[in-house]
Amino acid sequence: MSIDYLITGGAGFIGMNLVHKLVGTVAKIRVLDNLRAGKVEDLAGLPVDLIVGDIRDESLISRTMPGTKVVIHLAAHTGVVESVADPEFDMSVNAAGTLNLLRAAAREKVDRFIFASTGGAILGEATPPVHEGMVPKPISSYGAGKLAAEGYCSAFWGSYGLKTISLRFSNAYGPYSYHKGSVIAKLFRQTQSGEELVIFGDGEQTRDFIYAPDLCDAIITASRNDLPYGEAIQLGSGKETSLNQLLSLMRQVVGEDSFPASRYGPRRPGEVQRNFVSIAKAEKYLNFSPQTHLLEGLRRTWAWFRQLGPQPQT
Repeated sequence: MSIDYLITGGAGFIGMNLVHKLVGTVAKIRVLDNLRAGKVEDLAGLPVDLIVGDIRDESLISRTMPGTKVVIHLAAHTGVVESVADPEFDMSVNAAGTLNLLRAAAREKVDRFIFASTGGAILGEATPPVHEGMVPKPISSYGAGKLAAEGYCSAFWGSYGLKTISLRFSNAYGPYSYHKGSVIAKLFRQTQSGEELVIFGDGEQTRDFIYAPDLCDAIITASRNDLPYGEAIQLGSGKETSLNQLLSLMRQVVGEDSFPASRYGPRRPGEVQRNFVSIAKAEKYLNFSPQTHLLEGLRRTWAWFRQLGPQPQT
């Protein structure tokens, strides 16, 4: 059986946005997901072959990979704070799990392997805008695991000719993010339940926020264009936004009367203070130009959360 796309973590946040972009444009999509965060209900009615399992399961991956043209590897352990508490588990998923997939992809002569990496956690405390030429200095186990996986992607291009590319995602937000611990998803969930909002640190820490459907456009382009294989490409908005600025925009979207009170807590270990990215390399190779401004993206995301209704906190 020929499979156009094997998407690991395809029932999760980025995965669901990507599946919706791809459905109807390709013949066969296979999703591999352990459903720890994703929901099988989200895939209901979509022409997708779902396999429930773990990327660390060598036998499962050996049975899943044959016939695959493109692997889009989104499955990951994504918590920075959690990685500091349990670095062994983080490594087993993000580094060893990726290696397991790469071995199978090389053996089955997959056309292309796209790895979902990260920017800020790999580079650590670096003066932004960060770019691919900077020396990585991760300050969390999450960043270290993603950097190791990038290294294996580079090695499999150099040693086996597997066309790999590592896409370093900035802080993504948008539909299907109900399970995410990222700041926008968490604050919208707390807003729905009327909870007090907690900002860790003074709120002046900055991030680069990218709307998930825009990110997925770049992933699809990366699956089709000629690229500098074995390398990394940074994806983001190219704009720096503080958490205090984000709160102000979210208050504007939700409405002053409905927006809960907020307070500041201690800064969390392993998190960088400032981060936004240069997207010059993405512009060159992917013709990447994010179409959704933050305010509009927040409006769409809040509308999705309201339509969904309150969800249990994660």
